Amino acid sequence: MIWTDERIELLKKLWAEGLTASQIATQLGSVSRNAVIGKAHRLQLASRVKKSLQSQSNMQKKSLHALSDSTAHAHFCSEKSAVQIIGTSAIRMEFSTHPIAKKNAGILHKENVVVSIGPRLGLLQLTENTCKWPFGDPLSEDFYFCGAASGEDSPYCGYHSKIAFQPLADRRRLKM
Repeated sequence: MIWTDERIELLKKLWAEGLTASQIATQLGSVSRNAVIGKAHRLQLASRVKKSLQSQSNMQKKSLHALSDSTAHAHFCSEKSAVQIIGTSAIRMEFSTHPIAKKNAGILHKENVVVSIGPRLGLLQLTENTCKWPFGDPLSEDFYFCGAASGEDSPYCGYHSKIAFQPLADRRRLKM
């Protein structure tokens, strides 16, 4: 493909009109989209930003102006409204414990499980026969391990073994 002066002028004209590289290639004929992009780059024609990126940056500017308004800022920061912001969209979230409780009901209650209350052991007090289920933040002073009696083949007591080693289907139900 040879770039003649007429084809270069047509390329510049179509580029200035805002046509895409594919559309320009179609109008020029026997030229690929990449050839049009390469020639436009070599001619140092003004680069064009995708419309979606322009509209996204405009929306971000608008959202910043809205947040600077004291009433909008007070609304977003109020304790009554729970707001989650994803990208440039603010979504009000309604919290309800009822559907979650129904969804998870019976997962661990398939058998009669007795919850053992262990002696709350520290790390140095653990043995091979004590439950090593952690409670709390390891960096806080309130951190402890369950400490209840565990079987020889498990690091956890019966109750915590059922939580730690669930069938795959039960784990999927918990995530939902």
